[in-house]
Amino acid sequence: MDDAPDVDALLERAGFDPEQSVLTRRQAEVLVLRERDVRQSTIADLLGTSRANVSSIEASARANVEKAYETVAFAEALTAPVRVEVDAETDLYDVPKMVYDACDATGVKVNHTAPDLMKLVSDEAGDAVQGREVRESILVGVTSDGTVRVRRSARA
Repeated sequence: MDDAPDVDALLERAGFDPEQSVLTRRQAEVLVLRERDVRQSTIADLLGTSRANVSSIEASARANVEKAYETVAFAEALTAPVRVEVDAETDLYDVPKMVYDACDATGVKVNHTAPDLMKLVSDEAGDAVQGREVRESILVGVTSDGTVRVRRSARA
């Protein structure tokens, strides 16, 4: 395959560091090629393996990426200077004031209007928020740069 992508160059350009990544090198190779719309069968040929193995590697890599995102969101929620516990049965329309008041108390600026903040909270909370009702306790964190993170809370 003379026109095969240079996987090493692609990984280097993307800044892949196996010592700092949750991905194995093989997972990174598969992802960098798939993100460039290279077919699994072509990747299998490039890597000397089967298409089924490439599919398995890709699925594992994507699961690892999701876990990494989840870990970052969890860490940001833990270290956020603003953390607002929102109990179940709270009206979603009350959440912006709760967040704005907590941000004012700590000097953190949140760059969302009340409707935008309600939508963000609702979207990120998943089925913990239905309509205007918070059905399961959630934690709304705001980082020092104003990023809003929403987590389900085990608060009883």
